[in-house]
Amino acid sequence: MDDSPINRLPQDILHQIFSSLPLRQIMICRSVSKLFNQMSPHPVASANGLIYLWGESPTSIESNRSLVVCNPLTRQFQVLPQLGSAWSRHGSVLVNSVNHRVMVLTELAALYFSNTNKTNSWSTFSANLPSKPRSPILISDSVFALCDVGSPWRSQWKLFTCILSRLNNNYNNWVCLERHEWGDIFDIIKRPRLVRGKGNKLLMTGKSNFSLNSSCSTILILRLDLERLEWEEAGRMPVEMYRSFQEPSKLKVFGGGDRVCFSAKRVGKLALWDDCDGAVWRWIEGVPGGGDGLCRGFVFEAKTFNNQMKASSTHK
Repeated sequence: MDDSPINRLPQDILHQIFSSLPLRQIMICRSVSKLFNQMSPHPVASANGLIYLWGESPTSIESNRSLVVCNPLTRQFQVLPQLGSAWSRHGSVLVNSVNHRVMVLTELAALYFSNTNKTNSWSTFSANLPSKPRSPILISDSVFALCDVGSPWRSQWKLFTCILSRLNNNYNNWVCLERHEWGDIFDIIKRPRLVRGKGNKLLMTGKSNFSLNSSCSTILILRLDLERLEWEEAGRMPVEMYRSFQEPSKLKVFGGGDRVCFSAKRVGKLALWDDCDGAVWRWIEGVPGGGDGLCRGFVFEAKTFNNQMKASSTHK
């Protein structure tokens, strides 16, 4: 590819080519070469039929990136105000279909954007979290994230939350959500991850932390009712399926609602927990990405019509 004539094309021409491709073709092109990987937009989240991608302006002098909101079916998109490239490398993107709420979250700071903001700019707030937030999610008006408050020798996970409509730089926006009745709930799962549940529910999943009895180890799904603040076990991966995940490889979890997917290196397929009509575990074959599995994933509900996007959005 280094000697290919396509490398001699101007950057704006390449951007024009990629902007005319369907999203699926763009994702395929990312694996062709380093050049195509850098040129392709990077999808990070989805809500209400819209996909959020990191993109870079071909005319930008500085290394700035922007989040692009698009509907891949109608080919309508909107570019949000520019951000520094560090936010795209280190920030977690959280989105909500209500007024296009978007938060880019790091350990130290949070950026918040909404279509109701008349200044059409990002609002900056101090995060002051005790550690890098793990698997933050946005549910309605609240953000939830796991943080490690333990020592370098032993992890101790806690659940933190903040309310978007009450963000204020004059005080700490985050509070640790815990109850005496929960006991050692966060010690049950090793390296837990959060997933959006159905309705006002929060899911926490990961490998069970039963190191003294390996025969009892599996992947657990716990469910928190955010109204009653009570935990319950929602799912437990069958032992024969869990054998594919026993190696200490990095577990990848994504999904939401009634369906959660699990992937890991060298598994080559997805394990799906489906709770639509009672909890069912099954394999999904033909996963792209070769033997290493998927790098990341999110739920996308395709819609041809969306009245949430600004009238000034562009069609392409």
